[in-house]
Amino acid sequence: MNKLPLYEKVGYAMGDAAANLVWRGALAYLAVFYTDTFGLAASTAAILFLVVRLTDGMTDIIMGMIADRTQTSWGKFRPWILWSTPFLGAFMVLCFTTPNLSDTGKLLYAYLTYIGLTLAYTVNNVPYSALMGVMTDDDKERTSLSGFRFAGAFVGGLFVMGFLPALVALLGDGNDAKGYQYTMYVYAGLLMALMVTSVATTKERVVPIVQTRNSLRSELWDLTKQSPFVLLPLLSMTLFFYYRNVISGLFFVLVFAVATWFVRRMLNRPQGDKSGTQLDMLDLLTNKPWLILLGMGFLTMMYNGIKYSVIAYYFKYFVGDELLTGQYFIALLVVSILGALCTSYLARKLGRRNLFIVALLLSSVLTCGFYWLPGESVSYIFVLGCAAEFFAAMMPTLFFSMLGDAADYSEWRNGRRATGLVYSAGTFVQKTGNGFAGALVLVVLASYGYDGMDATTVEASLPGMQQLMSFIPAAFGLAGALLMLFYPLTEKRQQQMNAELIARRSAIQTHHQ
Repeated sequence: MNKLPLYEKVGYAMGDAAANLVWRGALAYLAVFYTDTFGLAASTAAILFLVVRLTDGMTDIIMGMIADRTQTSWGKFRPWILWSTPFLGAFMVLCFTTPNLSDTGKLLYAYLTYIGLTLAYTVNNVPYSALMGVMTDDDKERTSLSGFRFAGAFVGGLFVMGFLPALVALLGDGNDAKGYQYTMYVYAGLLMALMVTSVATTKERVVPIVQTRNSLRSELWDLTKQSPFVLLPLLSMTLFFYYRNVISGLFFVLVFAVATWFVRRMLNRPQGDKSGTQLDMLDLLTNKPWLILLGMGFLTMMYNGIKYSVIAYYFKYFVGDELLTGQYFIALLVVSILGALCTSYLARKLGRRNLFIVALLLSSVLTCGFYWLPGESVSYIFVLGCAAEFFAAMMPTLFFSMLGDAADYSEWRNGRRATGLVYSAGTFVQKTGNGFAGALVLVVLASYGYDGMDATTVEASLPGMQQLMSFIPAAFGLAGALLMLFYPLTEKRQQQMNAELIARRSAIQTHHQ
């Protein structure tokens, strides 16, 4: 088993520090930027977030497949991280730029730049996440590496979420549109420096069993033919989420029933009649640990995403002090770093599955307490938020370390390992959950009549902000705790599986020598 040096863990963490300059910036400020600076209506911005999520229905899967089939002297995943970095920085700036266009032109610009940002993030972060799965074959080292990763993520988040309002005010000199744009130039430069350092200090070690594959072009064409079975479920979920009526609900049920029938039909076909793409997809859809983690990723992202998306509104209007937003984010992210670094130790004591459940329950219960806090109780808001965030920080740390277990499970069960494809679920549910969380915040605010350009609508929307800081995210956290009860990989089973895989790989390497 590979023990990783400290410098490599820190170097890997720098990659997520860089990614979170984009991720946390979009998560925390893009909604309020669109409504209060760019000038989009809350309902229009909500549709934008949902539509862009649909573009991610295939791109994460495609990127996972491409990365798995990449062969270079640098490895499978590190080249993609390096090549995509300039594009990620460029779209980060463009997303927070306010052009002098008509209302229709602005809306089109928002769609194009936000789609560009999510595509660049996909090309960068799917390989970055998968890199964790091939740096070491030790599941405990992966948990430690994941802890470093998310400590880095929270440091990156601290820079953007904690200091963005002050930088916007400083660089914009009263002009928020100019302030956002100039601030993103600063963050884009920092992003590129961190990403290059991350690529230079990491190494890919785990080599999967060699598999006979068709050409990438033929397998991508095969994936394109089957794309409706990915896009239609996403479309049905999006429509039901937005409209929440009988017709959208029936469409949702029908689509998932047809998709289930199709998967069962494919499973019953002879092995030789299935393409490489179909085998990869079926491996995922019959991988119980991966399916549960897919649901967990979405629920925990909704939990965290709703809370982070509403904070800027909450402090601006409910608390009545917009500048406290940055201070609150700094407090949360400092606590998050501690929570991420404590995860590995607590996971060894409790087991990752049990720790995941405990973290979800405690954080959700604490979050409910926001409903009873008045806006003037700033000290209590900070204390309660930090307590809930300590446990919330463990969720993504555990989630990404356990995705490596799902890749191990696929290799152990089927003799095939598609690390990039397995980890593409991580970025996919991150972005989907983030998009749905941001959209839900805007849908709730719109239902209370909120209009960012009309101050008279604020008072009526304050109860919605209270709900979005308390009971609404807590419901997703409690649902995640319930789902995690069904996760099948115990620590003992994981150790047995790892031992068998190491023996298999050694035997194959000896045979080829």
